[in-house]
Amino acid sequence: MPDASFQDLVLDASDAPALAGFWSFVLGRTHDAAGGNDRVIVPSPGGHPGERIWVDEVPEPRTGKTRVHLDLRLPAPDPAPLVAAGATLEHEPHDEQHWWVLSDPEGNGFCAMPPAPAEWGAPAVEGPTPFELVVDARDPAAIAAWWAERLGGAVQQRDGVAWIQGADGFPWYAWVFNPVPEPKQVKNRMHWDVRLTADDPAALVAAGAQVLRDPVADGNWWILADPEGNEFCAFPPHSS
Repeated sequence: MPDASFQDLVLDASDAPALAGFWSFVLGRTHDAAGGNDRVIVPSPGGHPGERIWVDEVPEPRTGKTRVHLDLRLPAPDPAPLVAAGATLEHEPHDEQHWWVLSDPEGNGFCAMPPAPAEWGAPAVEGPTPFELVVDARDPAAIAAWWAERLGGAVQQRDGVAWIQGADGFPWYAWVFNPVPEPKQVKNRMHWDVRLTADDPAALVAAGAQVLRDPVADGNWWILADPEGNEFCAFPPHSS
């Protein structure tokens, strides 16, 4: 049995209502109030619950490169609708890269892929649709194996990139760990939440996770970091 299951994503924001408005518009979803200025982008009707994205307002501005991001599949090979919605185009495709690199209105990077080739057999999308969660890593194979041991799933590798498919609760095609030369230096602007199988994260800690914060009066979850320092929140099995 896995130690936990993937639950959802959380995106820090300087202006949560505005950033939630951008992402909910781009993804064709709605967002609801979640206390204070925080917002939650709800899954599409009938969508996977793991597609939920919390947008939490924080006092500190974004610094450094975005080390966790979503890859989107586009319905047409044109990122213009994303730019019209408020994204900034950072890089065009080139010989070694067939996708666009953009940033959202707060500077968080993300990638936009053209429609999948017909021979892949992937279903067409009607709007920009997440299909991968991408995490920068110093040792992609090791950290992918670590998360696959915690959440289940199968690890695959190619050209230094490692990815997990079939992690418990994971809503998208692949959870990708991409090699980068630089170590993590600042808090990730995007992180994931997990739902524990046990009543506490002891199994995660025994496997190498670090507890950054125990539950508090207004938050019944633990904040931990994985062996590469990526922050994540761990919720008890029956918490709301």
